[in-house]
Parts: sequence; C-alpha cells; structure tokens
Amino acid sequence: MTHRNAQGLPMTIASAEAARGFDHVVEGFLKYRLDTPLRLKAALALDPAAPMLHAIKAAFSLLSYKVANMPGASKALDAAEAQPATAREAAHIAALRAWAGQDMARALAIWEGILADAPHDVLAFRLHHFCAFWQGLAPVMRDVVERVMPSWDAQMPGYGAMLACRAFAAEEAGDYALAEHAGRAAVALDPADLWAIHAVAHTLEMQGRRSEGVEWIEGLRPHFAGTNNIQHHVLWHQAMYHLELGNHAAVLSLYDTGFRNLASEITQMQPDLYIDCQNAASMLWRLQRQGVDVGARWVELAEKAEARIGDAMSAFTQPHWMMALCATGRFDAAGRMLDALREAARGNSLEASTLRDAALPVCEAMLLHARGDAAAAVRAMRPAVPVMHRMGGSHAQQDVLEQFFLVAARDAGDEAAQRMLLERVAGRWHVPPERRAGYADVARVVRH
Repeated sequence: MTHRNAQGLPMTIASAEAARGFDHVVEGFLKYRLDTPLRLKAALALDPAAPMLHAIKAAFSLLSYKVANMPGASKALDAAEAQPATAREAAHIAALRAWAGQDMARALAIWEGILADAPHDVLAFRLHHFCAFWQGLAPVMRDVVERVMPSWDAQMPGYGAMLACRAFAAEEAGDYALAEHAGRAAVALDPADLWAIHAVAHTLEMQGRRSEGVEWIEGLRPHFAGTNNIQHHVLWHQAMYHLELGNHAAVLSLYDTGFRNLASEITQMQPDLYIDCQNAASMLWRLQRQGVDVGARWVELAEKAEARIGDAMSAFTQPHWMMALCATGRFDAAGRMLDALREAARGNSLEASTLRDAALPVCEAMLLHARGDAAAAVRAMRPAVPVMHRMGGSHAQQDVLEQFFLVAARDAGDEAAQRMLLERVAGRWHVPPERRAGYADVARVVRH
C-alpha cells in the first residue's frame, strides 16, 4: 500500500503506523540518537517488506565505512530490490547500490536527481550531505542545501536538521556569518541537535573564538544524553579549544572521559568507528607535537589500526591509522598497510584515485618521517597537499595533515615547502602563524 511520510512524500509501506515508524527511524538518524537501530527493528516488525526500511538499513551499514559491514548492506539492498517500489524509492535503492559498489559519483548524482523532483526528501538530502563531505566536496554540499532550502519552512518536520546542514556547509565554504546564524537557530529549535552544535563549534574554531567555544559546548552538554558517537566529535572540538589555549590537562581529561572513553557504552558498541579513531589519533599527534606525554594511549589505536589493514573504505582514516602504527613503532605493520593501500588504489573509480593521489602518499610520508627521512617524506607528500581535501574531513580535521607536512618540511630544512603550506592556509585559518597547535615554530618562514 502507499502511505505518506512526515514530509508528505508517498512511500510503499503497509500501514500509516509503519510509515510513522519509518519517520521515527529517519528522525533518529537526523538527530544522531543512540536508539536508532532499535527504532529500525521496531519499524521492520510493522512491515518486514517495506523497501525503504531495507534501504535505510543498508545505508546504516554503509555509513560505518567498514568492510565487515558490507555483506549486511548488500543483503538489505537485495531485500529492498525484491519489493515493489515507487520511482523515488527505486532511485534511493540505486544510489545505495552505487555507493556499495564504490561509485560515489553516481550515488551523488542520483540523490541530486531525487532532490530535484522532491526537495523535501530529507533522507536523500542527508545521505548526499554526508557523502559529499567525505568526498571533499564542500562546494557541492553548499550548492545542494541552498538549492533545496527555499522549499522548506519551519513547520515541516526535519527543518531543524536542514538548518544544521546549512550551517555546516556554510562554515566549510567560509561563510561564517550564515553558519553561526543557521546553527544557532537550529539549536534554538532543539538544544540536542548535535549536528548544529557541531557546525557552530566549527565556526568558532575557524574564527579563533576558543573560550567561547569551550562555553558553547559545555553549556549544551546536558542535552547530549541519548545521542551516539557524534557527541565524541563535539567533545573533540572542545578539546581542540583547550589545546589552543594551552590547557593540556583538560585535553587529556576530555580524551579519557569524553571522546575516547573506552569504558563508555557508546565506544564499546563501535570501538573502531572511523570518526572516533580519527578524533583520538589526531589529538594524540597534536599533543605530542606540543611536547605532551600521552602515555600508552596510542597502543589501543595501533591495535585497531593493525586489525583494519586492508580496509580502505574511509580514505581520511588511513593517515590516522598510520599515525598510530608509527607512534608505536609498528613499522612492519605500517609496511603491510601501505601494500594494502597500493592494492586498493588500483582501478579507475573516484575512490581508488583518492587513495592513490592523496591517502597513499600521505601515509608513505608518515612512515618515511618516522623512520628518520624527513626529506623523502616531503618529496612523497608534496604532490598530495593540493588534493588532500578529496579524502574528506573538515578544514579543522585536515589541519593535522597540514601540520604534519610542516613538521616534515621543518625537519628537512625545506623552507620552500613550509612557505607553500603556510600560504595555502593563511587565508583560511585564524592567524595561522600564531596557532598554538603547531604553526608557531615555522612562522619565521612567512616573515622572510
């Protein structure tokens, strides 16, 4: 039977109750609720044949960027394809099948086609937003959200999530005024909107408003209850402010009790989730960059990195795995990781080219530097610097790779390489030479 979802779009589902169950799942996804998998299980109990419930089940597996979860995605897509579906639903399934087949260009194009006909399809929008981000396509994120926003109004379910995405896309595009306005408006609608909180956190970071950032996140922490791993990334931003302020004890406390709390239920559910491990590795690297003793914290990350050798679904995670392997002296494992990356980088797909052009040379450079050959590290990484954004990650996240290049160039005595990088970030970061996170000791280069 055909019923309508919360945004008024027709869907193939057995009952109005099951349609509300689907909406409950989508709301959980948009708001990063920890119980979202349970919501999906309950909705499937109401209609085990609904194609969009199987499609969103596949999406959840794909969102993990983990090879071990891909059979589950394929099984869910098979179930979705076996049922009658509307043209819009069939397009959703086709986009997810393209994603599963590592044809992200096709997936993005299909979602954009859905939105051209149905700008209220918040699921198509949110999946596009997520995947465009992890492809380094910030301008595309911005274009798509601005294209569909005129069709939305404050009375429509999901409007706050659209504002949050508008805020993040604007921040990555450098429009900080719009980013802060949209993000704060979304939080006013729902103080537990972690994506909106996160977008404002990025904006404050990019403007060097560190004390404000600490207060922004701390004031909203009571609303984090019931949210999933995204709360870790928001707390990572809070730790970034403290790092810039020189509050290393606060950073380590947030590491152990916040964004890398190994005892928490959230971490134990997904102990090697890509974004959590990125957060942890990049912060440990920054702390060591400032001379802070991080103890044995690298070890558990290195163990997870070694276990994930050959899983290259997340290009941006690869350098973070390499950081952990190098920090713990696991050079043999690092060599095996490079071999696996070279294998994964073969082919003509967009994903393979990103591994080949960006992730692989950055990882090679990290191992070379760890082995004591800074000049070779600079030579390996220099061609990748202009295309590192293709691995995804925000400006704040990409900063750790830029800092690594500066360190390698400094250690190699290569002032031209230092100048090249500093000139690239000077127009984007707040007073880059004065950033305590690592630019100060190379600032002299830009003063020559």
